[in-house]
Amino acid sequence: MSDEVQSLPALKKLGYATGHFLNDLCASMWFTYLLVFYHSVLGFQNTNAGLLLLIGQVADGICTPLIGYESDKSSGCGNYGKRKTWHLVGTLSVVLSFAFIFNQCLGCDALTPQWASLVYFAPFIVVFQFGWAATQISHLSLIPELVTCEHAKVELTAYRYAFTVIANITVYAVAYLLFHVQAGEDDDLLSDALGPVDIPIFRNLSLIVLGIGTVFSIIFHWSTTEKRNEAGQEGGRRGLGAEDEEEEEEEEEEDGEKRPLLRRSGTSTYFLQWKCWLRQPSFYQVALLYMSTRLIVNLSQTYISMYLLNTLGLPKKFIATIPLVMYVSGFLFSFIMKPLSKFIGKGLTYFVGLLLIMAFSYWVLLDVRMGEAVYAAAALLGAGSATILVISLAMTAELIGDQTQSGAFVYGAMSFTDKLANGVAVMIIQALHPCHTVVCCSDCVWFYHYIMVIVTGGVAVVAALALCSILVWPIKIRPRDVAVSNDVVRVN
Repeated sequence: MSDEVQSLPALKKLGYATGHFLNDLCASMWFTYLLVFYHSVLGFQNTNAGLLLLIGQVADGICTPLIGYESDKSSGCGNYGKRKTWHLVGTLSVVLSFAFIFNQCLGCDALTPQWASLVYFAPFIVVFQFGWAATQISHLSLIPELVTCEHAKVELTAYRYAFTVIANITVYAVAYLLFHVQAGEDDDLLSDALGPVDIPIFRNLSLIVLGIGTVFSIIFHWSTTEKRNEAGQEGGRRGLGAEDEEEEEEEEEEDGEKRPLLRRSGTSTYFLQWKCWLRQPSFYQVALLYMSTRLIVNLSQTYISMYLLNTLGLPKKFIATIPLVMYVSGFLFSFIMKPLSKFIGKGLTYFVGLLLIMAFSYWVLLDVRMGEAVYAAAALLGAGSATILVISLAMTAELIGDQTQSGAFVYGAMSFTDKLANGVAVMIIQALHPCHTVVCCSDCVWFYHYIMVIVTGGVAVVAALALCSILVWPIKIRPRDVAVSNDVVRVN
């Protein structure tokens, strides 16, 4: 089938891309401002602020594979579709919980012990992360169901990431405007450090985010039609006899290693269930690449604000302008993602992104006081992050192929490694922080300097090793493992 037949109309692509907009808006605030808000604004200790982020990441990591499994297994609400049903559940959970996270706890004051505030915020964070995971997994799982052509998957992922960038630009632009409105009331506030006076800014930003994101979620549910894959669902419920397996094993061993990832005709011989993926080496290769990618993107986003305020000593308006530059550069670079991946392949395109990130890391390492040059460095980081994120998602879609009946589990498992690794990494960094008070000391300058180098350049080395393993042993299903599994259904 040609690319034109398998591709979606432009309006359908845009409609699909809007489905993750609310998640992207909230994620932008979560990773960029959570530690800043709880430590610098509410006055939490470093470890307590890190603990709240860890609770959220662990909750997300646990919910993600479970939601993926249930999403594959369930049939959805009536004729609405199982992916869209879970998406709706997730959206409602996010809307009902997120505003409480970026606000002072109700009834709290300066004398309220921090453990009581932790108990207050934790349930809202857990509900938010459940909803975020449900929305993310259901939205990602629609990619291999809507299109089957590999380049169409990259294109749809690029559309999705373009809206991710727009969401981040929206958050940082609104934050910048809110800081300037505050500065208009008192000119001295613009250059002051963050503090309790900034609580209304983060509260209003969260409410604006929810309002905009809800509108785009409605557009997604109205414009996107989920395909009903009854054959795959019914096939997934039938067992395979031992005699059939023995007959098929010999046939699969003859030509299995010569086949591509999976048959692209939409009529794959096998329907893999979730247990089968755990026996596939390519599953772990892609998981390591995806986890490394998310560590780079999320940790750099989490600590860029601390780096700007404490290492470079810049005014607080820069925690809106620098992330804005990062995502504008990422947005512009996303337009060349499809032609570049077509010309040199996904693997080399990912490597180009790693080179840009390593260039940023080397720049930060050498230039402790880069000043205004941080704008150019941020552009490198934004373009590199956009590249590796889009390509890692495209590789995950390539791994799934036409096995859409278990696609949500694969996305859920990938996200599990990402969320758990990010939460543990943040908690370790917060525990190693040299200052135990709200006001940072001189040691913070070097601490956040080296943190930015490690979370970009250091993790990029791990990502490069994962990429090398994929280049040496390409992504594909090993038919020998498929044929002997009792968790595979053959469709004649």
